[in-house]
Amino acid sequence: MEVLLAALAVAGATALATSLRILWEYERAVVFRLGRLRGARGPGLIFLVPFGIERMQRVSLRIVAMDIPPQDVITRDNVSVKVNAVLYFRVSVPVKAIVEVEDFLFATSQLAQTTLRSVIGQAELDDLLAEREKYNDMLRTIIDEQTDFWGIEVTAVEVKDIDLPQEMKRAMARQAEAERERRAKVVNALGEHQASRRLVAAAKIMSADPAALQLRFLQTVSEIAAENNSTTLFPIPLDLFEPFRRRIQKEAEESAEEALEEEEVPELPAATEPPGRLASGETARAEKKKSE
Repeated sequence: MEVLLAALAVAGATALATSLRILWEYERAVVFRLGRLRGARGPGLIFLVPFGIERMQRVSLRIVAMDIPPQDVITRDNVSVKVNAVLYFRVSVPVKAIVEVEDFLFATSQLAQTTLRSVIGQAELDDLLAEREKYNDMLRTIIDEQTDFWGIEVTAVEVKDIDLPQEMKRAMARQAEAERERRAKVVNALGEHQASRRLVAAAKIMSADPAALQLRFLQTVSEIAAENNSTTLFPIPLDLFEPFRRRIQKEAEESAEEALEEEEVPELPAATEPPGRLASGETARAEKKKSE
């Protein structure tokens, strides 16, 4: 009798030990009794009917980061790319995750791969590179809608790498270089335009006073002399000779006035003799010459 009681006590203790389960805060237990669903239990200490009458499956409620393998995709503009991504999801309804799908991890992974190929195949390469956040949201929405029936909540999908062919990389590099050169030329032209307007304004201000031009010229000479120890030839501005030119012109005008004042008045011609007297005098001189 004592042996029987001891055996019963040992069996009871063993059954009790195998019937008690401890679940962490992030875990839930989906319990089946004789194959029928009894719901989810936990967290903490739970009790199961021993001897295989009740069985359970643990389900973690933490967010899972699943890597989506690289997928070979042809974009809408016929560019072959290789894209991989990472999927973040969590089990929101443990009962559905166990009952509705055989392996929710494998099913979610396959769904993410097919959705990634489908969405990237409908996008153009430029849009995919420039608007990555848009396609991340699109992937998350599509996958979340299809996994909602499995009790899975997709929190985020991030496209990690977009691997392009070498030919496409070189073409994009040339395009980027041409774009940078275009921007540099535009900026240079804008700077030249602004500088020319400033120079015109400065020239107008300096033209009002010739001394300002001379000071600017002397300042430039001093700057060059301080930087380079070499002989530099500069054209001398004509404005420097303006006082000398005026003085010479004034002296020439004064000399011309003095010459006009000293010029003699021309003499009047002598009185002419009467024609008859002039003729008789000429006749007498002719006769005298003949006689000699």
